[in-house]
Amino acid sequence: MASPQTMARPPLLPRWSATLTLCLLCLAAAARAEERPLPFHKGELLCYQISWSFIPAGRATLEVSAANDLELGAAYHFIMTAKTLPAIDMIYRYRERVDSLVAADIHHSLQYKKVQESSHPRDSIVRFDWHNLTAQYSNYGQTSEPIAIQPRTLDPLSALYYIRTHLQQGESSLEQWVTDGRKISKGKARVITKETISIRGKSYRTIRVEPDIREVKGVFEKSPGAKMEIWLTDDTRKVLVRLKSKVRVGSFVAELIEEESTIAGSEPLGKREAPLEPPLAGPKGIGP
Repeated sequence: MASPQTMARPPLLPRWSATLTLCLLCLAAAARAEERPLPFHKGELLCYQISWSFIPAGRATLEVSAANDLELGAAYHFIMTAKTLPAIDMIYRYRERVDSLVAADIHHSLQYKKVQESSHPRDSIVRFDWHNLTAQYSNYGQTSEPIAIQPRTLDPLSALYYIRTHLQQGESSLEQWVTDGRKISKGKARVITKETISIRGKSYRTIRVEPDIREVKGVFEKSPGAKMEIWLTDDTRKVLVRLKSKVRVGSFVAELIEEESTIAGSEPLGKREAPLEPPLAGPKGIGP
């Protein structure tokens, strides 16, 4: 017969079983967090109007496309285009296309290309060598010396999608290495506040964010000492609806004017505001 001490001792198996169950639950929760869908998807196309000191000056687009470069192993292909309007072309003609190929973790850029038609034309490409931790810039075939990069480094365009991804996960202050192939900088972004803004008759619940990427030229490039702010929708998609910054002469604002999506049932952005009451009819020949 077992002694009273032996009978009073709780069996070890239930202890280990409970511990194992707890560990499995924690792992399952972590897996669910990692499987959280990204705030963007292939097929997303956003169109913006760019105004310079309140004067309509151009159009821009942001697009998430399929990454067809199997050699690089890219998972996402981000595209940004910008061009001045015909009226502005007579003063200053500008055309730009930026292509960014990024790994699935949204931490590693694989290639960054920029073609620019302006008074300072550019046809550049940045190639990333993750084995040697270097990035090499080339413009019109003139190749610069490679620069050292950090284990997780993005290009200026993919940095925007990095911000969208991590703000979706509830973070309010971000840091990430960013390079344009000539310089590398630790980019930062912090949430300023939440606010509702109105754009072209639609109201958006947004998060106002201040990005700061010093010395690196690209999407968040700004004049020295100037302040840049972006407004992202306060939902699961974190869509950029407004960007505001100062430039060497005046300031510019980019605001969302159109969105296209290949995902059926995507939640529409913003809320249409009530239309203004029609003006009172005036005498014949006067008024609308």
